[in-house]
Amino acid sequence: MWKKFKKAQGRSPVPRSWSDNDMKIVGWCLSNNISVSRGVDWKNDQNRWLIDIKINNRIHTDPNTYKDEEVADKVYEYYKYYYDKYNKQ
Repeated sequence: MWKKFKKAQGRSPVPRSWSDNDMKIVGWCLSNNISVSRGVDWKNDQNRWLIDIKINNRIHTDPNTYKDEEVADKVYEYYKYYYDKYNKQ
């Protein structure tokens, strides 16, 4: 007989609303092969997140971990940093 397994619990961070200007910055980064993503830190506390930054197919992981309520703001902060650094218009 098959055992019933408990459904694995997923995690999702606190949502963040994005303004039109925020979306312009994120869109520019994505168009220029810069993406920032968050991933669950399964090794630590239940509400900790890691951030990966992918630039031209090279992935860099932020050594810090972030709580649910701060990870979305940190992701945007990275997008803004790379937009300001590389957008020379």
